[in-house]
Amino acid sequence: QVHVVDSGGGLVQAGGSLRLSCTASGRSPVNYGVGWFRQGPGQGREFVASISWNGDSTDVADSVKGRFTISRDNAKNMAYLQMNSLKPEDTATYYCAVSIYGKQTTNPVSYDYWGQGTQVTVSS
Repeated sequence: QVHVVDSGGGLVQAGGSLRLSCTASGRSPVNYGVGWFRQGPGQGREFVASISWNGDSTDVADSVKGRFTISRDNAKNMAYLQMNSLKPEDTATYYCAVSIYGKQTTNPVSYDYWGQGTQVTVSS
């Protein structure tokens, strides 16, 4: 069993920044693939970013490219989503997801465990 905890959301004005954090406990987490997804009110779950188990490969959705950065620190068992130049349309619940098989993909079905979600609200 793997327990994923995501945190760091909040209320921020447009143009501001937030850093989301994700940690996974349970089985050895070092080889996990990590993805970030978001879901706005009345919307489906949208891919935001992903990172390979060793951090060598990252992928970011076009809608956030140039503003959001995904990273990880395996020594601390943490993954991060740095969000800059936030826009009102970024308002959503953000979820960290973990693939225990090291998958790095835009497809939420490929991830095995999910955090509870952290709310990000961007005011105009």
